[in-house]
Amino acid sequence: MKKILLTLSMTLLVMVGFSQAKVELGIKGGLNLANIDTKNAMATYNSRTGYHAGLYAIAKVASFGIQPEILYSVRGTELSTTIGTAKQDFKQDFVYLDIPIMLKLYTVAGLNLQAGPQFGVLMSVDGKISDGAGGTTTISKDSYKNADTSIALGAGWDAPFGLNLTARYVIGLSDINDGGGSEAKNRTFQVAAGIKLFRAGK
Repeated sequence: MKKILLTLSMTLLVMVGFSQAKVELGIKGGLNLANIDTKNAMATYNSRTGYHAGLYAIAKVASFGIQPEILYSVRGTELSTTIGTAKQDFKQDFVYLDIPIMLKLYTVAGLNLQAGPQFGVLMSVDGKISDGAGGTTTISKDSYKNADTSIALGAGWDAPFGLNLTARYVIGLSDINDGGGSEAKNRTFQVAAGIKLFRAGK
């Protein structure tokens, strides 16, 4: 959490320092196609569809912009495992408060490339897993780390009439498991649309 607050503070200072910047505030939302990257050979992990929604701000100078966001994001996975001769399928949802801070390079007509860090705070976990004896048990939030650090890469289009479209791939850098076992990292492909609510500057 301290790292998140420090990064946000530095981002705000940079945005304030852009005295000639165009500043924009808006809302955004979209779909997550999420999965878990793990070397666990006992289960097969498949993508799960979730969503994200929240607020964004952007400060733009010439061809460069910095865009911090705060997002409620539902990620997760669908996994299949076999215990003896019985196959079991499970759905798991991980709800994060995500804070991406994207650097944007504008090319032509509002098209842009994006890259930056993303910090996530785990809010809740929902799902079940095999108990190893043919039954199931509810997964606990305590089995996962409260913080997740990722790198986000993407591209977007800022339309002149206040709409923006984005596609990103978010690559988890931290092991989210907190109870031992195989290393697990989040992987999420996102598509989103945003709407400008307020704009200031030239």
